Formats: sequence, C-alpha cells, structure tokens
Amino acid sequence: MSDFNKLADTVFRGDFFGAEQITKELIEKGIDPLAIINQGLIAGMDIVAPKFKAGEMFVPEVMMAARAMATGMELVKPLIKDTDVPSKGTVIIGTVAGDLHDIGKNLVAMILESGGFKVIDLGVDVSVEAFVEAAKKHNPQVIGMSALLTTTMLAMKDTIDALTEAGLRKNLKVIVGGAPLSVEFSAQIGADDYASDAMAAKELCEKLLG
Repeated sequence: MSDFNKLADTVFRGDFFGAEQITKELIEKGIDPLAIINQGLIAGMDIVAPKFKAGEMFVPEVMMAARAMATGMELVKPLIKDTDVPSKGTVIIGTVAGDLHDIGKNLVAMILESGGFKVIDLGVDVSVEAFVEAAKKHNPQVIGMSALLTTTMLAMKDTIDALTEAGLRKNLKVIVGGAPLSVEFSAQIGADDYASDAMAAKELCEKLLG
C-alpha cells in the first residue's frame, strides 16, 4: 500500500492520529503538498462519500473522517499559497436566525471543503443582516441556509428577499436544507434548490456552478 493510500485509509477510518503522523512523514519526505491533499486526504473522503450516500456509513463516522482529513489539512495548508489550491467556488453557510442546530450544517461544511469548495461558516442563529454582509464581503457563488425548526424556516425567505433587495442575487445561488424543508418549500421562498443531506448539498453546488 502506498503512502497516499495509507493516508486515505486513515481518513476513511477517522483515525486522527494516523492522519497526522502520515501527513507529517510525507511532508518530511518533501512530497508535493497538493499531492498530499488530493491523493491522500481528499482521496480518503472520496471513499466515504458513496458509502454515506448508500447508507453504509453514518453521520458520526463521516464527521470523524472529515475531522481526520482536517487534521492533515492543517499541517499542509501553511506550506502552500492559497492561489495554489484549486477551488470549485466559495460557499457561505449558516443556520438561520432563531435556530441553534449545527450538526447537519457542520457536516455539510466538512463535505463541501473535502469536495474542493472554500467554505465560510457563519455558525448558528445567523441574522438576515449577517448573511447579507457576508455576501458583500466574500462574494460567494453559493449561500447555504439550514433550519431544523419549522418556526425558523421563514427566516430563509427573509434572507433571500434581503439579498435580492441588496442587488446580490443575480450571480448568487441559494440552497436550503433541514429536516422540515422540501423542494416545494425551497421554490416557494425563491431558493435555487433544496438538498436533503450533506452529499446532496455537495452535488447540488457542483451542479449549480456547472
């Protein structure tokens, strides 16, 4: 098994210490940092993705894998310039105002990052104004909003309306997710689409950005 395969395997198994150790060894050998990322760390998450989608892995396991990947990424990132890392686009993500649930949102952020997106996580209980200001500051291609409470769902529409009023919707895609939501609801509030889970969110971002 190659060093890259060993690293991918530690990510797949959610082995933080193994991922850290092998990443350090590859860095010490002078291996190209981008190769460590693409052929080792991200390759491990590429094993996870289809298994999660098929129901063969569950949220806690996926989060452990994503954290193992992040452990290696933290070691490699200082060695490369931001411009060297190819990005599929910038995604701002957050749980809407009045809602403090973050497990699903955190998983989406991890999966998007492992899929090559730059993710700006605004956290939970994110106000309409905070989404708008972040969109102005970071110029994202996608905004993803999460809600788990039916009482907070309408904050998504308020945010979309505010983005439109600020003139930010022309080239900006908005996706929504959360247990009480649906494709029909996303259409009603003016979102571009709905994602049922983290893998669907990544695929949807890739589709929307072509």
